[in-house]
Amino acid sequence: MECSISAGVSAVKKRILVCITGASGTIYGVRLLRQLKKDGHEIHLVVSKWGAKTLEYEMNLLPDDLAKEADKVYDNEDLSAGPASGTFRLDAMVVIPCSMKSLASIAHGYASELIPRAADCTLKERRPLVLVPRETPLNLIHIRNMELVTQAGAVVIPASPAFWHKPKTIEELVDSVVDRVMTHLHVREEASIEWTGE
Repeated sequence: MECSISAGVSAVKKRILVCITGASGTIYGVRLLRQLKKDGHEIHLVVSKWGAKTLEYEMNLLPDDLAKEADKVYDNEDLSAGPASGTFRLDAMVVIPCSMKSLASIAHGYASELIPRAADCTLKERRPLVLVPRETPLNLIHIRNMELVTQAGAVVIPASPAFWHKPKTIEELVDSVVDRVMTHLHVREEASIEWTGE
C-alpha cells in the first residue's frame, strides 16, 4: 500500500465562507480555516452560539481567537450580513462541523439564522456547499436530511477520518477529512493525501 502527500495548492485565491456550529469536532473547522488561510484564500467566518461554546470546551479557543485569522466575521443572528444574499460573492461555503440542528435547518430551508440562510443562498446560486456532520449513531431523520441536502446540490462529508495514510497524530487524522473538504470546495487542484494503489 502506498500513498503520496503533495502540496496540491490552487493558484487561484478564493472567497470561502467557513461556518462552525455546535457539533463536537471543532478541531475540523479550526484546521480547515488555518489551512485555507495558509494557502492565501479569503476567509469569511460565522461561529454559532453553540459552536462558540463547543470551541471553548474542546480547544480552549474563543471566536475572537479565530476572528484574528479570518478576513471577515459575521454574527449568526445578523440576517442583514452579506452572505444572507445570493448577490454576495462567495466561491464556496462549508459548515464544519455541522450539527444536526444546522443540517435540519438547511435541509428544510428554515433560514432563521445566518448559517442556514447563507447555505440556502449557496444552493440556489449553484455554488459548492460542503457539510461535515459529526454525529453517531445516525437516526432516520438525520439520514433523510442528508439525502435532502444532497439532492439539493450539497456535498456531505462525514467527519470520518482515514487511516490508510498511517497518521501519527490527531492533527494528521483530522487533516485527512480537511483535505477531502478542500478538494470539494475546489480550492485545491489535487488532494494532498492521495492513494496511489499498491
